[in-house]
Amino acid sequence: MATSSDADLLAQLIKKTGSPDSAGAGADPWAAVAATAPAHESTAGDDADENDPKLANLLQRINRLAHSGGAAADSASDGDDADPVAAGRAEFVPREPSNLREAGLSESDVEALALKLLLARGDVVGRDIARHVRLPFVLVEQVLRQLKQDQLVLYRSSAEMNDFVYQLTDFGCERARRHVAHCSYFGSAPVALRDYIDSVRAQSMENQHPTRAQLEHAFDDLLINPRMLARLGPAINSGRGLFLYGAPGNGKTSIAERVTSAFGQAIWIPRAIGVDGEVMRLFDPMNHVELPVDGNDGLLIESRIDQRWVRVRRPTIVVGGELMMENLEVTLNTSTGISEAPVQLKSNCGTLVIDDFGRQRMSTDELLNRWIVPLEKRYDYLNMPNGKKIQVPFDQLIVFSTNLEPRDLVDDAFLRRIPYKIEVTDPSEEEFRELFRMMCRSLEVDYNEATIDYLLENHYRAVQRPMRCCQPRDLLLQVCSRCHYYRQPVKLTREAIDFAVENYFAVM
Repeated sequence: MATSSDADLLAQLIKKTGSPDSAGAGADPWAAVAATAPAHESTAGDDADENDPKLANLLQRINRLAHSGGAAADSASDGDDADPVAAGRAEFVPREPSNLREAGLSESDVEALALKLLLARGDVVGRDIARHVRLPFVLVEQVLRQLKQDQLVLYRSSAEMNDFVYQLTDFGCERARRHVAHCSYFGSAPVALRDYIDSVRAQSMENQHPTRAQLEHAFDDLLINPRMLARLGPAINSGRGLFLYGAPGNGKTSIAERVTSAFGQAIWIPRAIGVDGEVMRLFDPMNHVELPVDGNDGLLIESRIDQRWVRVRRPTIVVGGELMMENLEVTLNTSTGISEAPVQLKSNCGTLVIDDFGRQRMSTDELLNRWIVPLEKRYDYLNMPNGKKIQVPFDQLIVFSTNLEPRDLVDDAFLRRIPYKIEVTDPSEEEFRELFRMMCRSLEVDYNEATIDYLLENHYRAVQRPMRCCQPRDLLLQVCSRCHYYRQPVKLTREAIDFAVENYFAVM
């Protein structure tokens, strides 16, 4: 609550910086002040410094808040080694809500979370309740005060910082059990669906255009043919779907998994999304890697990040033969009443890899019919457990990786919606040798050119065996295992290569 002295200072600032009406009727006077130049560049600031130190101090604080975002962006753009994550963070950061309406929540939503938490844990300090539901304490305190007046909770004892230890009354326990019967979720307060849609739009892969240098950096641990890189570049840059096809063992999955890193490192996603009283969990520790914000970051101090959101590495989700139709729809746990987001929603702003396409438990036609419209329109429709149908973004790079010929799997109508089809071919002999050199360095094995000549002559050319990118790694691992078993130094010898080939190609 602003004091009368603050109001007087604000009136003086508006007078010095110009009338709010000059920025348009109904303009926010604080916005008019924040839009002024910093104090060190403004004559009004100089006058304020001379006449009223309190006024000058207030003006400087407002300008620091108003220009903190630009300062962060400027610092991120200084030099070639600037952190790309910092640059992305300057574009979208979930701000801490100042009231429940801004958070997209009602008092009933927060009440239900608080009551279920108290039912599960017994006595809880007010600030711990706020930390658990990840809302500012000032907002949760208002709800707890109302619960106390309604005799749903009582003060068990006092706590530090003018806080209390809360406990449910008998009436509160009954109310909490009714909430649990509908949905047992009492974690982070959900984020409104509209706010999530806005976040995807702000962090969309279509807004980013990776360069050749960024792509080379993403694949720096793989041996990629320059011709292959030249074909991959435009496909990845488009942010739309592509087919990777070719013989098994040439690195299709490895390529697909590294594509995401060319688009920047981090994005923000909500822990859970709320839709008309239903809670759908989005953050999945199995598929999302959390990247915590540095506590010393000035952005965190100045702007206060909404703790209902989590900063994660731009996701890469790989699904294979286990993919079924239910994985593409909202899944309801009937015992808890909690819904789980489908894989395509979890992969938004990232990459979704359909590995071994054509070998899923669901038929190819089912998958294609389910996604033929989302691939074209870039949005999807999901059915919530309460019967409501919602529109959500379909914003990810879809990579179909298959050992089969795409034309034998899908029809022309679907192939048209996957604009890039790239064959991952067998390595040349020189590339095959280079793969051996790379794996020898990785496994700390001395590279022996004569042994590789022996391998190629006797076990490849003599039997017309095709070379695959995975074979140098697999053969070297067998050599290492044999040497460790016999307690011998790891060496690349003809005898060790014969042993590895006999085991590896026994039925191939």
